[in-house]
Amino acid sequence: MLYTVKEVANLTGVTVKTLYHYHKIGLLKPCRISDVGYRIYGVKELERLQQILFYRELDFSLKDIKKALEDEPSRQLCLTNQYELLIARRQRLDCLLKTLEESIVLAGKGVIMNNQSMFKGLNQNEWESALSEQNEYLKEKYNYDMMAKKEIQVDDLNEKAAEAQQFLFNLSNALKSGWAVTDERLHNLIENHLNFLNTHGTSIDSKSFASQTNFFLEDDFHRNMLETLQPGLCYYLHIAADKFCSIK
Repeated sequence: MLYTVKEVANLTGVTVKTLYHYHKIGLLKPCRISDVGYRIYGVKELERLQQILFYRELDFSLKDIKKALEDEPSRQLCLTNQYELLIARRQRLDCLLKTLEESIVLAGKGVIMNNQSMFKGLNQNEWESALSEQNEYLKEKYNYDMMAKKEIQVDDLNEKAAEAQQFLFNLSNALKSGWAVTDERLHNLIENHLNFLNTHGTSIDSKSFASQTNFFLEDDFHRNMLETLQPGLCYYLHIAADKFCSIK
């Protein structure tokens, strides 16, 4: 089905003037121009407009939205990849939840869990496996081996992973709840995260953190890691980190 620019405006609530502007800057081009000069839009253009409006709700600039859309794979491939990664994540979380449930039951009885059961899903071999893909990528692209001459400290990684997971979970909820990147609640999340890192062996300030999120944004592997958790999460984190840095 095809739509005129006026019909798209009526359907989406986006003004005709805004649609003209999106066309002018190359953000949303019509599928064709009619013989009399009317802009004509199809389903693919409506899907792209939906994504644009989603990012706009998050206070993304048009420049950042354009970059985000240019970096995204096809809609179907993106959804398929997300599905497969979420299945794998669910399997790992099921293992972690079982370990946590057993820990809670034994703690209630005052019984200390044996070491093998305590770190089921969290042991050294599984950490090495979990980090292997990222490490191979870093070695190939940046000639950096994060595992070289390093013994995995399971307790330390478990604690950091739990905090990072909670931080990303809270960040994802903030994004879904529509918190602006200037929201004080969002900045408190970032500040608490940085405080944790600084007290657990990672010296980092707001400027360094903003630079780190920029690296995540520009690097395919790390950007996709965040985007599979929640579409738009990497961009949301980067812009929020920049805003946080500007006030610190």
